[in-house]
Amino acid sequence: MSSKNPPAVSSRIGTVAMRWHGDRLELLDQRRLPIVEHWVSVDTASEVAASIRDMVVRGAPAIGISAAYGVVLAVQRASGPQWREAVRADMQVLAESRPTAVNLFWALQQMEAVLAECPTRQEAATRLAHTAIGLHDDDLAANLAMAEHALAVMDEREPFSVLTHCNTGALATGGYGTALGVIRRLHAAGRLQRVFVDETRPWMQGSRLTAWELSRDGIPVTLNADGAAAWILARGEVRWVVVGADRITANGDVANKIGTYSLAVLARYHRVRFMVVAPSSTIDMTLASGADIPIEQREGTEVRQMGEVVLAPEHVDVYNPVFDVTPAELIDVLVTERGVVHRPDAAAMQALFGARS
Repeated sequence: MSSKNPPAVSSRIGTVAMRWHGDRLELLDQRRLPIVEHWVSVDTASEVAASIRDMVVRGAPAIGISAAYGVVLAVQRASGPQWREAVRADMQVLAESRPTAVNLFWALQQMEAVLAECPTRQEAATRLAHTAIGLHDDDLAANLAMAEHALAVMDEREPFSVLTHCNTGALATGGYGTALGVIRRLHAAGRLQRVFVDETRPWMQGSRLTAWELSRDGIPVTLNADGAAAWILARGEVRWVVVGADRITANGDVANKIGTYSLAVLARYHRVRFMVVAPSSTIDMTLASGADIPIEQREGTEVRQMGEVVLAPEHVDVYNPVFDVTPAELIDVLVTERGVVHRPDAAAMQALFGARS
């Protein structure tokens, strides 16, 4: 299989966030959804890094896949006897684009391992393209496997409602979705009553992306303000809160979009079960707990403004962490493609994923 002739992207399930063309990568600009479906074409590693940093592409699995394609572009653009050093410099730029999502670093490690085995740039370009495409395909397969594992855990006999936070669908992954993949599978099985979607301030991924994906697929969706989640859970219709993750540590703590921690607290109080769905590439067994996870802080304009609309005084201080950490004791079920961890803790995590390195 030539790197110029990758598997057809049409084989993906659901909306796609990226399209690989062999010598360039197209990214669906998620900053402009749902108003405009605009594709950004990038053909250098630095442009891929900028797209990750600037939120053109987001979602931990999609970030990792995009970075892998960015390495391929780095090799294709490198030249001269120092081509390997140039590629590694580009990989460092990719690594610095977002600090929290471990999938980014995992994907770069996979690419680095292949790069180290290639004596020539031509061989590296071919093998790394195959590797990146393989990571893309593997992520889709993992999403489908996680959906099946999750359905086996959800033992409600009648259709029920779920609540989700941020976007974990095809836009955030290689296709189908993690938490949203579970929701898609529930709907296909006739077991879903309704999805409540937090709007997810300040980037509004729930309202702009998740509601868009679900409505396109004909899945019953109700959008709500983040602050309405407690009242929704109190009504008793929601049986599960289902979310994704950007990094999961050796003790089962989970970093995810800001607001996830408060949802876990609310779910425990209202006796609603809390499920985290993420591929094994999100597991970071090198970190003992969530206290070790670097939490990305973004600039205050994202909170003070919405687009060009000013919401707050220009110079007011803003606290804008992108993620928070949900303690493992608040998580009922952790679902990966490798299996399910009930009530995650260090022992349960080690049993499925191995000891900390």
